[in-house]
Amino acid sequence: MTFAVLVIAAVALGAALQRVAGMGLGMSVAPVASVLIGPVAGVMVSNVAAIVAAAILAVMLRGDVDWRRFRTLVPLLLVGSLAGALVVRHVPVAVLDVVLGASVLVAITAVVGTRRQPAVTGRGAVVVSGAVAGFMNTTSGVAGPAMAVYAVASRWDQRSFAATLQPIFLLANTASVVIKVAVGATPSGGVVPAWTWVVLCAAVPVGIWAGSAVSDRVSLRTARRVAIAVAATGGLVALVRGLLTWLG
Repeated sequence: MTFAVLVIAAVALGAALQRVAGMGLGMSVAPVASVLIGPVAGVMVSNVAAIVAAAILAVMLRGDVDWRRFRTLVPLLLVGSLAGALVVRHVPVAVLDVVLGASVLVAITAVVGTRRQPAVTGRGAVVVSGAVAGFMNTTSGVAGPAMAVYAVASRWDQRSFAATLQPIFLLANTASVVIKVAVGATPSGGVVPAWTWVVLCAAVPVGIWAGSAVSDRVSLRTARRVAIAVAATGGLVALVRGLLTWLG
């Protein structure tokens, strides 16, 4: 029951944040689910919830999507996802916990730290951001922070950024699930109850509806601060748990 309540709450909150700010579901769900059921199963839960949310929001926000940037990022995301799946297949659970926690915290720090830097241009930034986003999405369920670093650094318009993230998240999470299934990097049977997937799919539209209801009254700055706080807390807990297990 505790697992169900906490994960469903994280999914609903993340979906609401994603509707308001363009991102937030992976950062809310992956750390929480990973602490409760382990990083492999937790990230898979996050991936599936993110597919549902991104599919809905991609349709809702399709008019603002920058398809040119999307096409540039697609192959880079796939390369990063493949590399991440191989890591998940061969690396111990404790190490994945550390990777999850550290990657979330480092990415959040980078997002905050790049706000006052000069705008970044050139293909190199796109290549790095796309590959890192795919890798992080597969290993830790959070592609958003890597993309946010690029968006802030390149001064990408927020409305276009938030909309373009949705087909990116849809592709990245679908690729992560397919590749992990293909290489055998999936959670053991019974770790995630079968009913969880149905309930998660129901929680996503509820969160999106809530986000739509408050999107005109909540500033993007406030929404991002909440998402970052949730992600940082979950990332720190996962990092500490992984280190204690790894070193203990």
